[in-house]
Amino acid sequence: MFAPLQNDSFLRACFRQATDHTPIWLMRQAGRYLPEYRASRAKAGSFMGLATNPDYATEVTLQPLERYALDAAILFSDILTVPDAMGLGLSFALGEGPRFASPVRDEAAVARLAVPDMDKLRYVFDAVTSIRRALNGRVPLIGFSGSPWTLACYMVEGQGSDDYRLVKSMLYSRPDLMHRMLQVNADAVAAYLNAQIEAGAQAVMVFDSWGGVLADGAFQQFSLAYTQQVLRQLKTEHDGQRIARIVFTKGGGIWLDQMAELDCEVLGLDWTVNLGQARARVGGGVGDAPDARAKALQGNLDPNVLFAPSAHIAAEATRLVDSFGRPHQGTGYGPTHIFNLGHGISQHTPPEHVQALVEAVHTASRAARR
Repeated sequence: MFAPLQNDSFLRACFRQATDHTPIWLMRQAGRYLPEYRASRAKAGSFMGLATNPDYATEVTLQPLERYALDAAILFSDILTVPDAMGLGLSFALGEGPRFASPVRDEAAVARLAVPDMDKLRYVFDAVTSIRRALNGRVPLIGFSGSPWTLACYMVEGQGSDDYRLVKSMLYSRPDLMHRMLQVNADAVAAYLNAQIEAGAQAVMVFDSWGGVLADGAFQQFSLAYTQQVLRQLKTEHDGQRIARIVFTKGGGIWLDQMAELDCEVLGLDWTVNLGQARARVGGGVGDAPDARAKALQGNLDPNVLFAPSAHIAAEATRLVDSFGRPHQGTGYGPTHIFNLGHGISQHTPPEHVQALVEAVHTASRAARR
């Protein structure tokens, strides 16, 4: 159904296998920093006009790959499509973040929650298949979802938040309601990601964007446990190919050792984590067989580095490549690194600075293997 993969460096790194360079892709790599994206959005009329139209979603997913030698594509969509399909009424105003018309703030609203009919998300799965075909084997395609906890934050707050007062109030005063919501979310996210895999996604990523706002103890109970529930339900193989599973918790570096127990291949790191130390803690040793606890690492450049001059960007990229250390070489399995940002790229980033980053990562990482 799909063309053979020409560049498998990203997937090999996910599975802790040797590559000739450190693969790189960027969170939000298809987005507002690109003038061609802004032109596509203007044609579509809105963000959701882009996201719900498979042709537009395909167009904008491929735009950064036309500019840069990236090693993976990521589906153009939004983490809030699942609660939207639950009937919460998602909308985006230009220049503003997402909003829900019907936030979930009381017992009756929580009781109404249910795993949505996946047919309501058919536009996402159609986009996955369309993108995979359009890629024609150039690079792998990553699908994604928000984590159960991150979705709950938006579902209760109704929009983004600075203090998470409403969702944390529910967590501490009515943990039974929060657990009920998170269980529905976990089952919905698992079904959603499995449908993306069936449609053609070769890797899937769980964005636990707001796990780091939780207190120790609450993180394990209300975020980590439900992320693990999602992972345990996910397909690990489709059409004879292994599926890579990535978990990124912004602010989660303090729980890295516990996150190593997750049933996934890759852990994403934000810029507060030292790559070399993370490798020593969870990167694992070399062996002839996969180690379920050892993780490939993804990250973790501060996105604001991309506002510096190109020479400074190259120096920071090289520093990160060097901080990880010499990656696994030869046969078998061992420590590997996927270069990324520590969070999504800023809409104000100069596009030519991304070019400088991609070139620096490929150059420095090839040199590190000599």
